[in-house]
Amino acid sequence: MIAINFAIGLVALIAGAELLVRGASKLALSFGISPLVVGLTVVAFGTSAPEVAVSLRSAYAGQVDLAMGNVVGSSIFNVLFILGVSALVAPLIVSRQLIRQEVPIMLASFVLLFLLALDQRIARLDGIACLVLLALYNVFLVLQSRREQRLQNARAEADGAEPAEKPDPNAWDARAWVQIGLVLAGLVLLVFGARALVDAAVAVARLLGLSELVIGLTIIAAGTSLPEVAASVMAAYRGQRDIAVGNVVGSNIFNVLGVLGVSSLLAPDALPVALSMLRFDLLVMIAIGVACLPIFFTGNVIARWEGALFLGYYLAYTAYIIMAAQDRDALEPFSFAMAAFVLPITFLTLGLIGWREWDQRRRRRRSG
Repeated sequence: MIAINFAIGLVALIAGAELLVRGASKLALSFGISPLVVGLTVVAFGTSAPEVAVSLRSAYAGQVDLAMGNVVGSSIFNVLFILGVSALVAPLIVSRQLIRQEVPIMLASFVLLFLLALDQRIARLDGIACLVLLALYNVFLVLQSRREQRLQNARAEADGAEPAEKPDPNAWDARAWVQIGLVLAGLVLLVFGARALVDAAVAVARLLGLSELVIGLTIIAAGTSLPEVAASVMAAYRGQRDIAVGNVVGSNIFNVLGVLGVSSLLAPDALPVALSMLRFDLLVMIAIGVACLPIFFTGNVIARWEGALFLGYYLAYTAYIIMAAQDRDALEPFSFAMAAFVLPITFLTLGLIGWREWDQRRRRRRSG
């Protein structure tokens, strides 16, 4: 019965997210928002809708460890697993805007979450601050998109070409109402799926003797991130590789600022942050954000070997938190191997790659 409820909840979440993304994307494009901004906002936020539904349900029901674990675990899963698998499918091309703007914003949101969690609670005021920042970020993206569109139209007119046709937001037709219907249907499925999935996850945690935090960091985080997996892997396979990266980055920004912000507002009390999460999981989240910088800067490409590195680290992270919860004897040698050999070699390699790329660009500027 638990497995059936889990499967039903997961299918409802994925179907709801698909309907929500499809309807909202077409509505946004009809209002003249560029495809890049749609990918960073509507698509990224829509694929994060399962995280919203699950975290809201968990926070409102008082299962706060599940809500926090879902947000942090999904962010880690998005970078390490989704980018890892997508890069194995095809090397990912990263746009300059993502490198210079969105990736640093994602890393800043990770650091902000850590700072807000230092007192081991996410209060309503913290949630309001996160939502205000998310709103400002969205407004900035829309204004930036419109400014770029005006510049493109001006260049087209200067070259004697026809400027891009401006959409008429008042031109509502039957198709617009269909998209609204898809959005509403998606929201209904998300609410239903979140309830079934959370109830099943709590039952699994009790049967296995695992904490709600571990379940949220692993099973729930992976399950609610399946829309991002499908979107990014298919984008990489079809050659739309910039979308694959933009979806992950935009989803992570929304996870921290949006999902956590709304959850903290609707929770009966401030969301407590487990000491284990403060000492380990939040630091891992920041570390992978930092690790993205040299990888993303190296020729604007995430190579297959870098994707394999990300995927390997996700498997190691998952193994660590499960062993920390159940098998203390295996944890000590595993931790020693990671701390003494794997992590230092990885950071040294990333540092050398970053320095080499910076040196090559400096030489090209001098010779040019």
